[in-house]
Amino acid sequence: MSPHPPHVAVVGAGECGDEEAARAAEVGRRLAEAGAVVVCGGLGGVMEAACRGARAAGGTTVGLLPDDNRARANPHLTVALATGLGEIRNTLIVRDADAVVAIAGGYGTLSEIAFALRIGKRVIGLATWDVRGVEAASDPADAVARALR
Repeated sequence: MSPHPPHVAVVGAGECGDEEAARAAEVGRRLAEAGAVVVCGGLGGVMEAACRGARAAGGTTVGLLPDDNRARANPHLTVALATGLGEIRNTLIVRDADAVVAIAGGYGTLSEIAFALRIGKRVIGLATWDVRGVEAASDPADAVARALR
């Protein structure tokens, strides 16, 4: 067994509504309570909500930012990595993860889902794109349980 905790990517839109934010925060909290590291794109919306939930539970959060400006990072990151890679960072987020939880989202989220599936990562979807290979979760608790299997 690895001495390192599992890394779970939480992906979704940089802007989201209250319901999506609540789901993401609960996913982040539950992941942290289980000892997982939350990895994300480091900005707002679903990413920020997941980090907020994880940090409230004492968890570790890592954000791979699209630009060189750490000041744009959401305030709930433990580690903010300024990549300067734009959307290419999406592949790094997914590559690092042991599993991916996709919450709602747009085309950026779809690209992360597609890349994760292409390289054989487990993808759990919570009110997100209906893509073959994505495991649909019924709620945040189910999403986290599936991600940590």
